[in-house]
Amino acid sequence: MTRLMLMLATAVLALFPLSLTVGPADVGIGESLAALFDNSYGPLTLVMREIRLPRALLAVIIGGGLGLTGAAMQGYLRNPLAEPGLIGVSSSAALGAVLAINTGLAASLTLGLPLAALAGALAGVFLVMALAGPQGGSLTLILAGIAISAMAAALTSLVLNLSPNPFAANEIVFWMMGSLADRSMLHVWLVLPFALTGAAILMTLSRGLDALTLGEDAAQTMGMNLNRLRLLLVVGTAAIVGGATAVAGAIGFIGLVVPHILRPLVGGQPSRLLCASALGGAIMLQLSDIAVRIILPSRDLKLGVVTALVGAPLFLHLIYKTRKGLA
Repeated sequence: MTRLMLMLATAVLALFPLSLTVGPADVGIGESLAALFDNSYGPLTLVMREIRLPRALLAVIIGGGLGLTGAAMQGYLRNPLAEPGLIGVSSSAALGAVLAINTGLAASLTLGLPLAALAGALAGVFLVMALAGPQGGSLTLILAGIAISAMAAALTSLVLNLSPNPFAANEIVFWMMGSLADRSMLHVWLVLPFALTGAAILMTLSRGLDALTLGEDAAQTMGMNLNRLRLLLVVGTAAIVGGATAVAGAIGFIGLVVPHILRPLVGGQPSRLLCASALGGAIMLQLSDIAVRIILPSRDLKLGVVTALVGAPLFLHLIYKTRKGLA
């Protein structure tokens, strides 16, 4: 376990300078990194500090958060197919962002889009908790999440359908594909409190998630308050996913695939999977963001497209392996 965590942490640290130095400008690695600490405030220093550094930081923060929430959701629901979007937070955040674009709020206010997305995520969480009720179990939570997610997706389609011009529709579609391009340190400071708060909450659930592997009845006999555990899970997941979607758009498959890959390496114990998945998620999003800049540097290839192209076949392979193992 310690060796695995060391390897994952080393990979995150190794990818960070690579993420800082990959870009359209033909500048060497040493020169790029030196410009980051240069006090002359030349063009390269500004590019490193205002464009590449926020992008690299957001890849670690958002990727780590999505991996952590995926592991927590799969541990609580005891289902490897569970993912953070199951409770409808990402769809609600996307709806808030789409409304901000369609009404012009995103263009008139600097942080109008991410703030609207956060408001959408909070509204989605409130509705999910209200629908699930204080005593509802995991099945009620899933059904409430699916209902809110479907409603938010329908309303998003309606807003897209009623877009006043094709430019607004294009902006909405491209935003929903997810990206870390053109983000600034403002976006880092916006998402960081939500990510840290959500991560701190989810890390406190490790004992409860381990107890749930024995079943809900056994966990309750061990003194676990399942209602409190579910509330903390939803709040922690909503904070991370809501903040991530508000800043980077919809980025899928990280919370679904990363815990699934790492689960056999930690012995299937949910508490051990939390930290490993956070590091694994950071690695996957860093690699995906680097790939976006290398594969088609002249085109605006979206991050969500790359994670889906990598994650979907990988997940199909994992399903095939699982089915073969059960045969």
